[in-house]
This record gives sequence, structure tokens and C-alpha cells, in this order.
Amino acid sequence: MKKFNLFKEIIVVNRSDFMRGLNSHQRFAISTNGEVVFEPFSPDLISIYEGSIPPVSALATNLARPLSDILGKNYQILEDEDRILIKAAAAWQSIIGFNRTRALYDDTSGDGIAEFSDKTLETIGWHATEFHIKYRDIVDQFEEKCEGTLICIEQEEPYQFSGLGFIFNIEKAEKLAFDYCADIIKDKIAHDKEFATLSDDEKEARNYFLTESK
Repeated sequence: MKKFNLFKEIIVVNRSDFMRGLNSHQRFAISTNGEVVFEPFSPDLISIYEGSIPPVSALATNLARPLSDILGKNYQILEDEDRILIKAAAAWQSIIGFNRTRALYDDTSGDGIAEFSDKTLETIGWHATEFHIKYRDIVDQFEEKCEGTLICIEQEEPYQFSGLGFIFNIEKAEKLAFDYCADIIKDKIAHDKEFATLSDDEKEARNYFLTESK
């Protein structure tokens, strides 16, 4: 997966597209690759901004609005001829809200990853916990082996990380997760004394991974 660290990334937007969004008075989004799109948004959209810009009041004494202020105080904007350059790290909380329902997993809280938005992967993750396989263990496989985007804020000194994960090929991720968990569970049942005798929930998980055809 490609890491898109908002502390380091600058989003480049075509100036005419940017102005089209601002002047439309419609709800629009700016994606991580700088594309300006309008509602309805695609389920695979990863955005750094979503909203609409209201027209200037006819009672305003100053009708000119600097572009540097127009998206709000949490966005840094620089104009560069026909390009608009945006830094959006300070808008991270808003960006989480924009994207959370479209992300496969949410790693933005101190509690870690609690669920997958994909139903099949959530079933895999739920059963896998019976054998002490964490959602983070599965996500490590995704981040190493799957194509996708991890939009995040990550900085060091002191280390800090929050991220939302998006996978491009969900079927590949499902197979990867299933096979990864099945191999671990098979090994634990064969070699780990903790699982010499299985509870009902552990038996259900064993049967899911070792008898299901994926």
C-alpha cells in the first residue's frame, strides 16, 4: 500500500478546476490526487476536503475573498500560476470524518483497529480473534502485500500515527486475510498447548478457516 502522509504531502489542484468548485455553490470534494469532483461521490473517493463555499453576502463591504482563507483555517493554500497547492495536515480530524465510511479500516484512535467495513473481512477478523490474531496483524499483511492507500498523519519525535486504509482489490485482500489466518490457526492447533482443547467459539473459528473453501 502507498502511504499518503499529510504531514509531508502537498495536494496539487488545477486552478480552473479549483475555481469551478468554489464558484459552483454545490458540495464538492478535492481528492488526494488533486481531482475536484461533485456529489454524488464515488465509494472509492479519498478526499482531503468536502464542502461547499457559500456566495459572498450582498451586504459584505469586501467582495474579494483570498483563496488562502477560503477552505478554512486548517488548510494552507499557495497559488502557483495555474496550480493551487494545498497542505491539509491540520484538517486531519475533518478528513477522518470525510473518509471513515469509505475506508476499509480505521486506525485513528488509541484503541487500534476494531473492525473492517467489508463484511467478509469482518467475519474473518472476528473469527481470527479466537486464536489471538489481531486486526492489526491482518492489516500488516494488507499494508505489505496489497495495492491501496493509507492516508495518515505520521511524525516522529515523539512518534505519532493515525491512518485510514483503502484497498483497491478487496477480493485479493479477502483471500490474503483468510489464508494468513488459516495457516496460523492450523499451526496453533498442531503445536500450541493452549489450543489442545478448544472452546465452542474456538471450534467454530477452526471450522470456518479449516473447512470453508475460499
